[in-house]
Amino acid sequence: MRQRTEGRVNRNVARALRTWRITILCALLAVAAVPACAQTHSETITPEAQPSPAPQATPSPSAERRFFANLLRDQRAIWTAPFTIERDDAKWLAPLGLSTALLLATDRHTAGELAENGDHQTRLRISRDISRGGSVYATGSVATAFYLIGRATNNARARETGLLSAEALIDSGIVAAGLKVATQRPRPRLDDASGEFFDRGTSFPSGHAVSAWSLATVVANEYKHRRFVQVTAYGLAAAISLSRYTGRNHFLSDVLAGSAMGYGIGRYVYRTRHDPALDANTDGAKPGGSRSKIFPLISLRFNRASRFYGLALVWDF
Repeated sequence: MRQRTEGRVNRNVARALRTWRITILCALLAVAAVPACAQTHSETITPEAQPSPAPQATPSPSAERRFFANLLRDQRAIWTAPFTIERDDAKWLAPLGLSTALLLATDRHTAGELAENGDHQTRLRISRDISRGGSVYATGSVATAFYLIGRATNNARARETGLLSAEALIDSGIVAAGLKVATQRPRPRLDDASGEFFDRGTSFPSGHAVSAWSLATVVANEYKHRRFVQVTAYGLAAAISLSRYTGRNHFLSDVLAGSAMGYGIGRYVYRTRHDPALDANTDGAKPGGSRSKIFPLISLRFNRASRFYGLALVWDF
């Protein structure tokens, strides 16, 4: 009788510890996702009766000078975000927390399904190739390319996209590294995909998913007037995230958590640092700026009466 009672107590303690861990993990997930919503609240409380002054273009070097200071401000906002949660945040935070908890409870089963079907080399190879798009080298190269092209062509939107993408990637990398150390979850290929936390692992959250979604969110918001860019950016981020599961590098909950964190950080960085003067010019050319001396200005020339159609290339020297 005593052994039965002790066994029942041990099961209750284990169940309580498991519930406590899931609660902590859901709270950690909210750390990176809240800043975007908090920024939205701060925007909505601005009195409409007071007209804001006309936006002015920000000089190019100023954003670069504030880069490292902005990173410190971002980290402070991200890690203190759980203390600024409001009642309205429940409409998105509750579904996210419930989804994460559900995946945490089923991770061992979903990861086991892939193991039972065998590690097919074709699936693993394709997953590995796709997931390379979320690596530090790939995402960093995209951000660098946007910035350099923007500076070379005097395209303020491309320059800002590269700068904000780099800021979001660094922010998300710091957050992901911190949560990996805090959770210590082994990867699915270890310990029969048990998925236990605090067991010297680096699975939670998916770093590739965090990077891919933080970059994709900045690009999609910068080019929100171009649906093709938005669909491509988010589609690639989703494919990269899913490949981390099909390649047996992460559990589904790792992927969901990483995707939500990346999206929240990217959205926060864009909403906080975006220059509103760019919204008046959708092609991204800097207001009042000169044309590039490296790339020509391309314009369409046609005359319907004479049936003349062509392109004009103009260089500034």
